Formats: sequence, C-alpha cells, structure tokens
Amino acid sequence: MLDYKLLEALAGVIHEKGFDKASQKLNITQSAVSQRIKQLEDQVGQVLVTRTVPPKATRDGKRLIKHYMQVKILEADLERTMGKDKGNGFQVFPLGINADSLATWFFPAVGNFLKEHRILLDLKVDDQDETHKLLRNGEVFGCISSEKTPVPGCSVMLIGTMTYRLLAAKEFINTYFSKGLDEKSTEAAPAVIFNRKDDLQGLFFREYFQKSIKNIPVHYVPSSEKFFQMVTDGFAYGMIPDLQGLDLIRSGQLMEPAPSCPVKVKLYWHCWNLKSKFLKEFSRAIVKNAVIC
Repeated sequence: MLDYKLLEALAGVIHEKGFDKASQKLNITQSAVSQRIKQLEDQVGQVLVTRTVPPKATRDGKRLIKHYMQVKILEADLERTMGKDKGNGFQVFPLGINADSLATWFFPAVGNFLKEHRILLDLKVDDQDETHKLLRNGEVFGCISSEKTPVPGCSVMLIGTMTYRLLAAKEFINTYFSKGLDEKSTEAAPAVIFNRKDDLQGLFFREYFQKSIKNIPVHYVPSSEKFFQMVTDGFAYGMIPDLQGLDLIRSGQLMEPAPSCPVKVKLYWHCWNLKSKFLKEFSRAIVKNAVIC
C-alpha cells in the first residue's frame, strides 16, 4: 500500500523544483522531505529523484507522480459528490499551455469555470509543439498542443486553428523590405522568435521560399506580450497570431512584408482519460469556449 504523504513529498520536490521549496509548500522541514522520499524509494526499490539542480524525477518517479495527481483529481470529484468541497481547500490543476494561447483566448474560455470552482492553476508554458511532452512525463494532467496523436491513457479533442502571419511595422518594412521579402533581405533584417524550439518562422520560410532559410539575425523573446511588442515597436519582424494582429493590420500599424502566406496551426486539448466529472467540465469549457480562428 502506497503512503500518500510520501508521494506528496515526491510530487512537491518535482513541482516546486527543489527540496527547500517543497518543504515550505508542505510546511515540514527539508530533512523531513528528504526522509519521506528516501522511505518511498526504499519501499519501491527504485531511485525516484535525481539529486540535480533542479531535481528531476526518474521514469518510475514520473509514474508515481502521475498516479498521485490522478488520485487527487478523483478525490476532488468524490468530495464534490459528497458535498464536502465548500471549505477553504483548493484543487491544483497543472496544465501545459503555449504562450500565445495564454496571452489571447485561454482565460476568456475558462473564466467562468474558475469563478465557479475552487481550483488553482499551475500553468507550465512552452511551445505548442513541446507541451505534449509534459503530459507524457506526468507533469500535467492536461495540455494544449499542436500534436494530434494522444498519449497512451489520454483523450484528445480539437480546439481549433490559430492563424499566424509574418508581420512588421510599416517603418521596419520600409527599412528592410522596401523591395519585398527575399533571401537577401532576411540576412539583414532582425527577426523575433519565441525560443529555439519555436519553428513557426521556419514553417513560413519553407512555405514561402520552398526551402529552409538559415543564419538570419534573431532576437529570442520567450514572452508572447514582449514578442508582440518587439514587432509593434518596429524592432523586428515575426509570426503574430491573428487574434493579436488583425486589428493592427486593418489600422495600418502592422503589415505583411510578403504576399499573404498565413501559417495555420491546429491546437488540440489533451487530458488524462479519467472518469472525472471535474476534468470533463474543465475540458468542455476549453473546447466549447475557445475562440481562436
């Protein structure tokens, strides 16, 4: 029989990214956290945490954390059914989400759910091509991803399609793309890309030029808001979702430096395939209320 206090310590160390922060979260000493994890490792006969900075769960550690998180969701369902969810306790919902969704449609989609339920979001932000890995590793119970194939034991639903366009400010275009967008102009014009895993710019180039374009000058800005500001302030050109860019295109503040060549990214909601009414309601809110096209 697993001791859930020990599992709680394991999950705390990984989610809080350290033994000290986990001890603060659990209101016990750091030594007690270490002892609980050591006791759990002795029970299962496996190393569950690599003592790195930050600590990382081993394969078996990820399995146990995933099990613990699933049990917590089912317990929350049970408490609601029994009318015992009226106290001060909150259910933590760890989710994987891409920055553009977070900056645009996500909170309007789940706003009513947050008002009606006592949950705390623990959002883990990454590129839409990477959030799928968080679910596979058991770090989140659901994610928004461009990956269509579900993780084993999970369900997947189409949310919609986000449309991106290569945009720049009018002054920037006059400076760098006065003769249009070509390979030579990309060698001199600074682009902005979210991070080194973000391939939207690469997708555009492969579609527009029919080949990859490399060695362009790049700003890496891992913030959707600041990314957007880099483009509107005329410091760079970049891929902007229509939810942020269409109004500025209509007003003339932003322009496409090339004939319109939008990149369309389908987004999917993935979550554990549990018989949880709580989880189903949250999934329904995302899929039903998301306005992203």
